[in-house]
Amino acid sequence: MKKKSFIGLCLLLLLLAVVALFPACKKNNEAAPTISGVRSYAASPNDTVLHSVIANGQWVVITGQNLQNATSISFDGVAASFNVALFARNSAVVQIPAIVFSTVDTTKLYTIRYATTGGVTTFGFKLGPAAPTITSISNVFANPGDSVFLYGANLVLVQHLVYGGTTIPSYKSSLDGTALGFLMPNATPTSQVIVTAKAGTVLDTISATPIITSISNENPSPGDSVYIYGSYLRNIQAFTFAGVAINDFKSTFSLTSPASSVGFVVPSLSQAGPVSVTTKFGTGTTVYNVNDRLTGIISDGEWGAHTGWQYWGGASLSSGNADFPGNSTQYFVLSHTKLNPGEGVLWSNYAIRLQNEPWVPAANLNDPPRNWALKFEVSIPKAWNGGTIAIMTDFGSYIYRWEPWQISATKTAPYKTKGWITVTIPLSSFRASDPTLGDGEGTALTKISDLTGASGNNPQSFFEIHNYSSSATATDFYGAFDNIRVVKIK
Repeated sequence: MKKKSFIGLCLLLLLLAVVALFPACKKNNEAAPTISGVRSYAASPNDTVLHSVIANGQWVVITGQNLQNATSISFDGVAASFNVALFARNSAVVQIPAIVFSTVDTTKLYTIRYATTGGVTTFGFKLGPAAPTITSISNVFANPGDSVFLYGANLVLVQHLVYGGTTIPSYKSSLDGTALGFLMPNATPTSQVIVTAKAGTVLDTISATPIITSISNENPSPGDSVYIYGSYLRNIQAFTFAGVAINDFKSTFSLTSPASSVGFVVPSLSQAGPVSVTTKFGTGTTVYNVNDRLTGIISDGEWGAHTGWQYWGGASLSSGNADFPGNSTQYFVLSHTKLNPGEGVLWSNYAIRLQNEPWVPAANLNDPPRNWALKFEVSIPKAWNGGTIAIMTDFGSYIYRWEPWQISATKTAPYKTKGWITVTIPLSSFRASDPTLGDGEGTALTKISDLTGASGNNPQSFFEIHNYSSSATATDFYGAFDNIRVVKIK
């Protein structure tokens, strides 16, 4: 009897073990997943089939079979997080993970790997960055062996690089793909740049023609120091100022920016003429002349045809004033003590008042306002902080507020000049007076005639010292103005 009980117990234990194996056998026999496609995660009819995607964290629907028991999902070898509550047997909603393409394993590029408890499948899917773009070159003047960087976007997965017609054998992308670095080759006979990446090819040109944006003093005296500002003013082969060759000059530049300048001492000048800078990339020339006090003149402060002064309004005429050296001609002096809040009235002693003179020829009134500029020479020998030189015409609806002491919306710094300088104000910088924002704080000028009138002539023009602040100015104002003119600059 005991023997039968023992045998029965063994049979029971064996039966229980077999029963316990049934779920495990069923689980191990689960079919492996298959992927048939990828669709946009959007309501119909926008749930279109996707064949490629630019990686930006979007949600997609993976379609296929046996997808419900996912254990891992990766795109281009990068693991994605997921919520199985969004899965069904034939679909899985997944967000594409953030992918740093400069670090991916290229053997896993353009693939989706999907693992479940039943197996693993890999599906070809073109997921990558957008096509590369180039926005700038760090140093087109680099010597052979110097580091150079192409800046732009999606400069990753690069397969081929040609710079100046020379194939570059070694290069490196920044982590975020915004820069591609390499060493300057020994020769750059052409201006072509070609970057071929997995996502596409971009062609660019090595464009570094000199650009002149401003000149510190357009009407200097012999012996004055003058600076030309702009871009690519480097490795200069020829340089002229008012038609006179300048052979002794100093170029200042940054290795990471095209911004640069050229300084020199002005020789004797006998004529008006443009400024011209030539490098191996070409020649940049101003469309206007320097050493030119007559073109576009509104007032030169001289007794004669271009005095342009209404003889009252707060300014005085002077010449030979020791406070304003470097100008042998006659000029306007505007002086005022500290201004109270809101102080400054056109019809009182606060302004240079100028008579009717043409600002822009009638034939050019339809030109873009940015193509023309108001220019004048000014000398501010004493620190100026607070108050505005409000420049306006008799129409009064558009004003330019010259406030060189204003560094930012919240920061100021005392301003003064070292001798005479040229101020250039594109007409597009004049702004409408706004009832809420204030004078010259509204929309920018879009039609020259709104500033000058239909004839291009202004009945009157004003340079008014005004305090728009709610507190008194920190300093007095004392300055001289000369050669007020409007000139075509583009």
